[in-house]
Amino acid sequence: MTSPIRILPTRLLRPLCLIAFLALGRAALAQDWAKARLEKSPRHLEWVTVRHGDREVRCWVAYPEVKDKTTAVVVIHEIFGLTDWVRGVADQLAETGYIAIAPDLLSGSGPKGGGTESLGGPDGARAKIGSLPPDQITADLTAAVKYVRALPACNGKVAVSGFCWGGSQTFRFVANHPEVKAGLVFYGSGSEDEKELSRIQAPVYGFYGGNDARVNATVPKSEALMKKLGKVYQPVLYDGAGHGFMRAGEDPAGSADNQKARLAGWERVKAILKGL
Repeated sequence: MTSPIRILPTRLLRPLCLIAFLALGRAALAQDWAKARLEKSPRHLEWVTVRHGDREVRCWVAYPEVKDKTTAVVVIHEIFGLTDWVRGVADQLAETGYIAIAPDLLSGSGPKGGGTESLGGPDGARAKIGSLPPDQITADLTAAVKYVRALPACNGKVAVSGFCWGGSQTFRFVANHPEVKAGLVFYGSGSEDEKELSRIQAPVYGFYGGNDARVNATVPKSEALMKKLGKVYQPVLYDGAGHGFMRAGEDPAGSADNQKARLAGWERVKAILKGL
């Protein structure tokens, strides 16, 4: 069951947030199921290097098997970097009928200029991602949008989706790139920067797990500010699901609530993209 976002108690759950966050890191290590799915994909999947200024950003691109030009979706990864699961999300978007590009925002952050793959796993990625310059993140994402929009198979429309850390970055990017058609925020902390939110032109859609008080506590302020500014922000809470339910719900070992929320989330994604 889904419901509009509501304020959840946080004082009693704060000690559990750290435990849950560390557990997410351990879970992110085991993605053999995601890699196996990718290897079976019949779609065209490829690595590309997107350049802007002196930077080179490694990106994963997935193409749908469709007759006509279609919308593209930029996928912003979790705090764990560009994992097999994130690449799998791009492939699933392609399966749905859309071009998807997932930039590795940790490109150049690892040994010898490597990216996520060179950082030794989730802990290494998490240690680096907090030091990424905000302007660099925006420039990397802008370059990804420019690349994918110029593809002959793209109809010129681009949406942005992000997960966890990437969900928070989705808010920022939609504010800094007015040509984006929609922002899909998956359990990312809400923004309380009224000046930033005032620049948003596209509708923003939120996806939140019911058992995620740490993130959910930030959403009502964003919702109030977006309403005050006359912006479209539609957060939905998936009862019983936890933080990271889109990934956890795809994991064969995931809970029934996370699996149910993931399926409902995908149906909502399809409806949103179809309406652009």
